[in-house]
Amino acid sequence: MTTKLLVRAGVFAVVCGAAASAWAQSVETLWERNCASCHGKEAQGGGAGTKSFLTDEYRKREYDRLFFDAIREGKADMGMSAFGETLSNEQIWGLVNHIRMLQDQAFRKGGGGPKRGSDGVYASKHASYKVEDVVRGLSTPWSVEFLTDGTMLIAERPGTLRVWKDGKLSEPVKNVPKSRETGQGGMMDIAVHPDYAKNGLIYLTFTQEIDEHPGKQDGHRGTHTVVVRGTIADGVWTTDKTVWQARPEHYMRSGLHFGSRIVWGEVIDGKRELYFCLGERGQANQAQDLGNPNGKVHRIFDDGSVPKDNPFVATEGAYASIWSYGHRNPQGLVRDLAGNLWDTEHGPRGGDELNAVVKGANYGWPLVSYGIEYNGSPTRVPWADVAGDKAKGKTIVNPVDVWLPSVGVCGLDVSTGGVFGAWKGDLFAGGLAGESVDRFRLAKDDAGAWKVVEREEILRGLGRVRDVRTGPDGAIYVALNGPDKVVRIVPAGK
Repeated sequence: MTTKLLVRAGVFAVVCGAAASAWAQSVETLWERNCASCHGKEAQGGGAGTKSFLTDEYRKREYDRLFFDAIREGKADMGMSAFGETLSNEQIWGLVNHIRMLQDQAFRKGGGGPKRGSDGVYASKHASYKVEDVVRGLSTPWSVEFLTDGTMLIAERPGTLRVWKDGKLSEPVKNVPKSRETGQGGMMDIAVHPDYAKNGLIYLTFTQEIDEHPGKQDGHRGTHTVVVRGTIADGVWTTDKTVWQARPEHYMRSGLHFGSRIVWGEVIDGKRELYFCLGERGQANQAQDLGNPNGKVHRIFDDGSVPKDNPFVATEGAYASIWSYGHRNPQGLVRDLAGNLWDTEHGPRGGDELNAVVKGANYGWPLVSYGIEYNGSPTRVPWADVAGDKAKGKTIVNPVDVWLPSVGVCGLDVSTGGVFGAWKGDLFAGGLAGESVDRFRLAKDDAGAWKVVEREEILRGLGRVRDVRTGPDGAIYVALNGPDKVVRIVPAGK
């Protein structure tokens, strides 16, 4: 190669390297280089007469798109250039994501969040309440559920099922199906059949391990979430049947994003609807593949059969059980008192979602997302109209609300009223990383779109919230990891 060609190659390498470096910049670096001089390192404003972004007004959700459009198109009347000429849409969204993180940090520093008095009582918009310890001595409790007599069942991720009755915790139930605790997997959800008083049936989701490639002698084994049903008598589990499992070729070695929750639906022709959700196992593109069960909400009947009116029953190669797709890792699933189906699911860094789940809908992962990569690099945007070819021709349903930054959503239930009559119909969503429980009041606007009427954080900092369940009397039970226990939220006067 001649000297001239070597020089040209070197210049090309430098240019390409600079471009790659620019694309790989973290949101922190993008903010520092493009925004901090005017808006402040912490978005506090002041430079060039800019306002603080840390006010309650600017924390409202509608500013997500307003901020994005302002950065991309500029604000000529304020002397702000159009950064859409130099930054990608993904990088511009990364800046908005960063603003949301800075706002949350300021909110926490200012004492924002649930207020607990010296007497241990919390005050909120509709209720005063306190938190009581209920069950200790657990090992990574993953879910709780109640029998018709008020007895509590507790699933522990290492693979055990326990019974709490009359203030006493049982030894592990014997003969429970063998689960594989691997990464985020293990024994997961419990759901008592609505007709339990007649049939005694209890449903479980757990991580099952089998040979990853049937017939291959490579020694590798794969895992997947399965749904089984059975009964408990005298401290012994008896499995009735496997209600749902993936095809053998879809078992995999990943320890990520197993889901999973179970929710009951209506009775149709003598069978009860059963909804359950699965994560995409850390393989993002599987969420868009109807021939793969991962990253989906599924609908079957309680005996494992598939309703004939499921949206993809006639789609060649698709899992007939799929109800909706494009989910990342849903770990909250519930039907509200009116029968609407909701999920909460993990975004990556930022962008956990609350979704109204409807038949056949695509919820966008990994084509769109409110989150960025864990290393801080922005690679997606939340809206299909600015997502480019990735979302071209796709009809994507946006979340009703999001968490920015993420709280690691896990556990979701609806208040049935009871001791908290003022909360009846509200959703309660847990968070692992946020160690939080949020209350949502939701309604449809005149156009039929869901909107958040009220949202407040009612718990924070007691431990990683794994599950949230409404008890028989309306008290809110919360399964915590670190410390491993179950607590309950009760009215302050109780």
